[in-house]
Amino acid sequence: MNKNSIPHRIYLTEDQMPKQWYNLRADMDALPPLLNPGTGQPLKEEDLYPIFAKALAHQEMDAATRYVDIPEAVQDFYKMYRPSPLIRAYNLEKYLDTPAKIYYKFEGNNTSGSHKLNSAAAQAYYAKAEGLKGLTTETGAGQWGTALAEACSFFGLPLIVYMVKCSYEQKPFRKSVIQTFGADIIPSPSDTTEVGRAILKAHPDTTGSLGCAISEAVEKATSTEGYRYVLGSVLNQVLLHQSVIGLESMTALELIDEYPDVIVGCAGGGSNLGGLIAPFMRDKLTGKANPRIVAVEPASCPSMTRGRYAYDFCDTGRVTPLAKMYTLGCDFIPSANHAGGLRYHGMSPILSKLYHDGQMEAISVEQTKVFEAATTFAKQETILPAPESAHAIYGAMQEALKCKESGEAKTILFGLTGTGYFDMVAYQSFMDKKMQDYIPTDADLERGFSQLPKVED
Repeated sequence: MNKNSIPHRIYLTEDQMPKQWYNLRADMDALPPLLNPGTGQPLKEEDLYPIFAKALAHQEMDAATRYVDIPEAVQDFYKMYRPSPLIRAYNLEKYLDTPAKIYYKFEGNNTSGSHKLNSAAAQAYYAKAEGLKGLTTETGAGQWGTALAEACSFFGLPLIVYMVKCSYEQKPFRKSVIQTFGADIIPSPSDTTEVGRAILKAHPDTTGSLGCAISEAVEKATSTEGYRYVLGSVLNQVLLHQSVIGLESMTALELIDEYPDVIVGCAGGGSNLGGLIAPFMRDKLTGKANPRIVAVEPASCPSMTRGRYAYDFCDTGRVTPLAKMYTLGCDFIPSANHAGGLRYHGMSPILSKLYHDGQMEAISVEQTKVFEAATTFAKQETILPAPESAHAIYGAMQEALKCKESGEAKTILFGLTGTGYFDMVAYQSFMDKKMQDYIPTDADLERGFSQLPKVED
């Protein structure tokens, strides 16, 4: 195809959609094992059965299977909203006056408004196939909660959602959408669990965090017969399911004879970024190509750029297994900024390992700069991005401006994880110039680091 006539939107056919997920762990150096929080010993797959559906526990621990068949029922579910488009940002390129070619994979073409539905469908399917009675989960910005509510409704499973309190208050209509699909939603921390009551007693004015919500959801699942817990990010199984994003992106780029020089994604727990980069990181690890990969995280919750690579709990209540990851400490409560889905104290163990090994880069950015990028993008590309997604937009714009300075016509790919239509309070705050930036001090971070578990490698 003539690169001067590349269409704005590249769609795959159903026949070109991935039939398998790609397990990046199969081509990586071994991850440090998950540890039992009581004994400190490496976990076995069966140790996860009280928490996750058995098939998902297997996927969590599987570092050998390179490609995993996508169940036919999940493939059929995907066809309702996938493949998602790969879009050439011609207008943004023109606005930036850059020789760079900018592509973005848009994951907002579904009711959840984000990429989260890719893993929600898989996790709900496996739970239903096992005959479970229901699921519990947490949600930050509300996209995961919405996605899982959709999937559970489709597969006929009850769902309880613990939503981070500040997002619950900032986005009341997320509650309405989640309830529309039949799920129950509770602001976290709450008085419905022991861990929630303990957090409220210690921090009565807390705005909550993903770590708090995870603790409550895990406790509810393990104390309710026939229920299991599911998580929308961080876990190995989630990054596996989200690999459909990168696999579709790679196939679409091959159709127009393109390959990215730079790949940019927002980073909170790691689901979108891990899914987007999966096949490209495979090429990098196997020596086939060498793209730069850049994670963009909020300056208010900088787990990669200012965190420690250490074993830590995945939740504030300290009931989950210990994972080695970049972390700010499970007790770290980030400021109530507007990128709710990125307000997590740690980073996916897979991405943490890759970052620690120098296979990818990371930057952090203040939310006012993020919203400047978001509004610029909205005006040029006519899509209102979620605040989380706007971190990737900022990073891609910075890379494009570097190309303008150097004269290099690089190909940039970024993930537009979702839409921002439930984030109008945030946009209004930015437009009214009331939005403030918060960057934790070294002393703030040290308090979290001082509470890290003492684990010998």
